[in-house]
Amino acid sequence: MSKKVVAVTPEAGFKEIAAVMGRWKVTAVPVVERDGHVIGVVSEADLLPKEEFHDHRPGLVEQMRRLDDTAKAGSDRAADLMTSPAVTVRPAATLARAARMMAEHRVKRLPVVDADGTLKGIVSRADLLKVFLRSDDDLAAEIRRGVVERLFPGSHDAVRVTVTQGVATVTGQVGDGHLIPLAVRLARAVEGVVDVRCRLRASAPAVHRS
Repeated sequence: MSKKVVAVTPEAGFKEIAAVMGRWKVTAVPVVERDGHVIGVVSEADLLPKEEFHDHRPGLVEQMRRLDDTAKAGSDRAADLMTSPAVTVRPAATLARAARMMAEHRVKRLPVVDADGTLKGIVSRADLLKVFLRSDDDLAAEIRRGVVERLFPGSHDAVRVTVTQGVATVTGQVGDGHLIPLAVRLARAVEGVVDVRCRLRASAPAVHRS
């Protein structure tokens, strides 16, 4: 997340909000009370009805169908323009969870708040994509350390992990074949991994002859 966040108060006017977005090149800003609590978010979509209905007076049917938009077209304060409650995320949330929330709520940015709802930062789509800039060597080291060595302590030396363009290939023999599906899931969950190709196989059990 980015800890440097531009926000507005509920009393901020329409032009002030538009100017802040333009100056900082953002598409949405959190609306915070004086104690830092996030109470909503104003996005470009919240401001557009003002322009849309600037020279067009909606009919009764259109007003009823688009109550929120027509109300925002006649508003000029953040408190009336914002979408509330804000969709927020905690600092400890995984990037995968943040991505799911953005997709589910169709938003481009999420304010990051603590347990009290106080603004701590903001995470954007660009922040989520940064994980895919991790080097292949870094990803391979994390898969080996956090997955292979943890799940297969007795046979991890027989496992080879390579990563090319974010795609991990795990090859070798392991003692417990039942853990192979779990290893694939954990490797795929490593932030920055694009895909996992599993070529692990279980060691043949020893045959005891009398």
